[in-house]
Amino acid sequence: MSSAYYAQDVPDTHRPYVAAPDRHQKLEYRRVGSSGLLLPPLSLGLWYNFGDNRPFDTQREILRRAFDEGITHFDLANNYGPPYGSAEENFGRMMRTDFRPYRDEMVLSTKAGWDMWPGPYGMLGSRKYVLASLEESLRRMCVESVDIFYSHRADEGTPVAETIGALDTAVRQGKALYAGISSYSPERTAEAVAVARELGTPLIIHQPAYSMLNRWPEQGLFDVLRGSGMGSIGFTALAQGLLTDKYLSDDDPERATARPSFDGRVLTAQTRERLHGLGAIAQERGQSLAQMALSWAIRPGGVTSTLIGVSSIAQLEQNLEAAARTDFTDDELARIDELAGHTEEVDLWEESASIG
Repeated sequence: MSSAYYAQDVPDTHRPYVAAPDRHQKLEYRRVGSSGLLLPPLSLGLWYNFGDNRPFDTQREILRRAFDEGITHFDLANNYGPPYGSAEENFGRMMRTDFRPYRDEMVLSTKAGWDMWPGPYGMLGSRKYVLASLEESLRRMCVESVDIFYSHRADEGTPVAETIGALDTAVRQGKALYAGISSYSPERTAEAVAVARELGTPLIIHQPAYSMLNRWPEQGLFDVLRGSGMGSIGFTALAQGLLTDKYLSDDDPERATARPSFDGRVLTAQTRERLHGLGAIAQERGQSLAQMALSWAIRPGGVTSTLIGVSSIAQLEQNLEAAARTDFTDDELARIDELAGHTEEVDLWEESASIG
């Protein structure tokens, strides 16, 4: 039996989900650029812990609690899993059984750009791939439309006008409400913005990798976004685990490199020394290093929202505490910059960010 069939046709035996009545009073929602859309400061990314590699009931518990705590935005992509597509299928099952009554209270996003199926039409930025991928994502997620549809990465081989034109078509067809891009360079972002404006479907949001150890959006991208009326939502705010307490004294660095896309070469002695310094600042603030990293990402001057990826309710609750601590003194910011502001070697998404 395929997972798509399972998500849609197997009856659910769990008790009905009723959302917390005070769910919208727990976080302060932020405007996405000059658009009318609001996002919570923390959004839940379903990249790695919501495929078939994790128990479905655990995933369901996390999503229910996240929504109860005011996280209204769930971020997916066609190839999230593992395996590819399974995160969308698992979410679709929860949409059908748990979240259908709350669909209009949620912001759902998905993306197309990375490899999804074999052959020349299963990746990158062609109109054929982008629109076909969206159709498949909607089917897996058990929804008629998403709120944000992204071009997941820039494609040097496809004209920007073709990729952005596909996003425009998705919006005009009613299969997405807003369009966005991810990991586009400042220059290609500006080009995409101009195309989108001419078509009449403005881009409202950019999703870049952004953390204390990966500052590339500060080198021009944020300026382009502000000038274009676009918001931003960061990913890898914890640098794939580097910015967590468990690696400050970990004698086995293999645990830090177990997840996809992590380059273990960044875990150098110099990086560890910087992490210890950042950990000391976090301790002074009464936070874990992970909490401070999230607070820093969504501080004034940072991103509109940042994605969190959690594997337990305990992790979710610890991350939520960070949303209330976006206050940094000038001294704290200066010390963080001294330790982490020039760590160019710690860039886990350099290739995708620099294309174009």
